[in-house]
Amino acid sequence: MGRIAGVTAAETRERLLQAAAEVFAERGYDGTRVADIAAAAGVSNGALYAHFGSKAELLAAALRVHGRRMMAGLFAADPDRSITELLLVIGRWLPRRRDPSGYLVVEALVAARRDEEMARPMRSYVGERADWLVELVRAAQEGGELDPALSPDALAHFCLLLAMGSALITPELHGVDETQWSDLLTRLVGALAPPATRAKDDTTAQGGGTETMTASPQTERSTTQ
Repeated sequence: MGRIAGVTAAETRERLLQAAAEVFAERGYDGTRVADIAAAAGVSNGALYAHFGSKAELLAAALRVHGRRMMAGLFAADPDRSITELLLVIGRWLPRRRDPSGYLVVEALVAARRDEEMARPMRSYVGERADWLVELVRAAQEGGELDPALSPDALAHFCLLLAMGSALITPELHGVDETQWSDLLTRLVGALAPPATRAKDDTTAQGGGTETMTASPQTERSTTQ
């Protein structure tokens, strides 16, 4: 069983990546053989090795594809969305992500701790994600959305910790109320805004509070009259 007749090399690669995501999610990294992925994709072992040098390389490639598709979908849904809004959307989604591809990062993280063959591509993958987040943070700082005094590397690292941790703490282990989680993230992002923006928001909030307090006595008088 070699390459399927009428199927291009790009299509074969796509079949392998899809099969890898499903088999790794079902059997785990250690429980998956290259032959299992090839069989699920309907190709030979040789066809698989023509595209990927190892099982570890295939898992890392599947992770990259999953991440790119997710981000492409978010940008396509609202191209005018600000960077901070994009980060909020991703953050709100983290506790709920449980599609098969979402388990890939769990398998990769666990395998990377004991298998240097997996650790190397995983370090590369995490480095790429960190670099992408750093560029996103810098763009948000230049656009006045985030405090320019913040370290882009530190904030990117914080985002990675949230993302990787959410893959390990599943809803079955600890559920969280979606509204409360969203409120927390909104506050966190607000605290990362430039000082001038935070001061303006605080002034507006205080002004609103004053109006509410002065309105209360009037309401009480109206009630008693």
